[in-house]
Amino acid sequence: MKYRVIGSAPETRRKVSVLSLGAMTFGTTVDEATSFAILDRFVEAGGTFIDTSNNYAFWVNGTQGGESEELVGRWLRSRGTGDEITIATKLGARPNQPTKTFSLDVEGLSPKTIRESAERSRENLGIEKIHLLYAHIMDEKTPLEETVQGFAEVVADGVAGLLGASNHWAWRIERARTLAAAAGVPGYEVLQHHHSYLRQRTDIPSLRSPDGNQGLAGGDLLSYLRADPSLTQVAYSPLLSGAYVRDDKPLGPGFDHAGTQPRLKAVREVAAETGATVNQVVLSWLIGGEIPVLPLVGASSVAQLEESLGAVDLDLTPEQRAKLDSVH
Repeated sequence: MKYRVIGSAPETRRKVSVLSLGAMTFGTTVDEATSFAILDRFVEAGGTFIDTSNNYAFWVNGTQGGESEELVGRWLRSRGTGDEITIATKLGARPNQPTKTFSLDVEGLSPKTIRESAERSRENLGIEKIHLLYAHIMDEKTPLEETVQGFAEVVADGVAGLLGASNHWAWRIERARTLAAAAGVPGYEVLQHHHSYLRQRTDIPSLRSPDGNQGLAGGDLLSYLRADPSLTQVAYSPLLSGAYVRDDKPLGPGFDHAGTQPRLKAVREVAAETGATVNQVVLSWLIGGEIPVLPLVGASSVAQLEESLGAVDLDLTPEQRAKLDSVH
C-alpha cells in the first residue's frame, strides 16, 4: 500500500492509504458478513481510509440512512480497531423524513444540524472523534458564515478533526475557506467529487442546481487543486459503477459527447500494454497524476476489492500517461 498525508495541522492531519474504501452499500445491499470480509481484507492489505455518510443508504429501504455508519461501527468494535484507521463521514444530505427518493428536503448545514448530526454519527460509529467530517452537499439557505462556524465548533470540541466539502462548486469552497481563515478557525482541507478518466458533461442541470452538476470535478475545480496543493481531492465513483468493463452498464447521457470513445480507446490500449484491467489503469492514472487524487472505491465482494488493490502497485510509464492525457 502507498500512503499520503491529508490536512496541515499537526493535531488533525492524517496519514491515509492512497486508496479509500467506500462503505455506502454496507449494511443494506451488501450484507454484514460480506461487508466485514471486505473491510478485513482492506485493512490486511494496508488500507487505512474508510468513507461513509450519515444518509447511506436511505434509498434502499426507505429510511433516513445510518445503516452504513452503524455497520462500520460494529466492525470497528468487533475488531478492536483503534485510531490507526481514518474514518470519514458526511452530513447535510440526510433526508428529513424516511424516503426512497432523492429530494431537496434534507437536513442542511446549520450549526444546530452540524452539531446534532456529527454527534449522531460519532455514536453510530462508536468513535471518540470523526477523523474527517464533510459537508455532503451545499446548503444555500444557511448563511455560509454560520456553516463555517458550526463546523469550527465541532472541531474545537473534539467531535471532528479534519473538515471537507463534497459536491460543492469550487467558488463556494474558496469562499468558505476564506471566511474560516479570516475568523481564525479550521476550514475545508479535503474535497470529494466525482472524478474519473472519462469526462462527464458538467453543464447538465442537476437536482440541486440549474447551472449543472456541482458534484463533478470540472475544470474550475481541477485548476483550483493545481493552484493549491495543500488541498486533497478524493474521487468517488471513479470506476463508474462498473461501466468501464460491463457492456450491460450504460455510461449515461453525461458521457454522450465526442471525447468519450477516444478516451475509452486509449485506456483500453494502455490496459492491454500493461496486462492490467481497465479499472486498474483508471485508478493508477488518478493516484499518480500531476494532480494526485485519492480514489474512493466501493466493493460488493472481496474479489472486486482485490482488483482495486492491484491498482496501487501499477505504475504507468510516462509514455502511457502521455497517451492517456493527450486524448481530449
